[in-house]
Amino acid sequence: MSKQTLAVLPESFSIHSFPQDAELPAEVLTQPLYFIGRTRDELSIVVPDTLSLTSESCDAGWRILEVLGPLQLSMVGIMASIGSVLAKARVSIFVVSTFETDYFLVKQPDLERAIQALQQDGYKVD
Repeated sequence: MSKQTLAVLPESFSIHSFPQDAELPAEVLTQPLYFIGRTRDELSIVVPDTLSLTSESCDAGWRILEVLGPLQLSMVGIMASIGSVLAKARVSIFVVSTFETDYFLVKQPDLERAIQALQQDGYKVD
């Protein structure tokens, strides 16, 4: 199987943590791209850095590498393979997935190193 192509999204993103029982800020839903995860312990939201939210904790300056899909749910090892390449390059990641693809968030200062490592391993990065 050939390796996937990834696209670097132009925006910078923030990862916010809220209490589990917090209400979802309505302005999140107006963003062109966002990710929401709620567990028994917390509410996590990823939004563009341009949206200011009052959260318990926030980590800004993340860039997104989108695995161009759609990917079939039966495909095995894509996230592990890309994650392994980035781990070997000592690039910390935050990963979110949708029905059709995966998104790897890397800190802005690590973006070029991540791209180079992926390209050296045979991935195409646009």
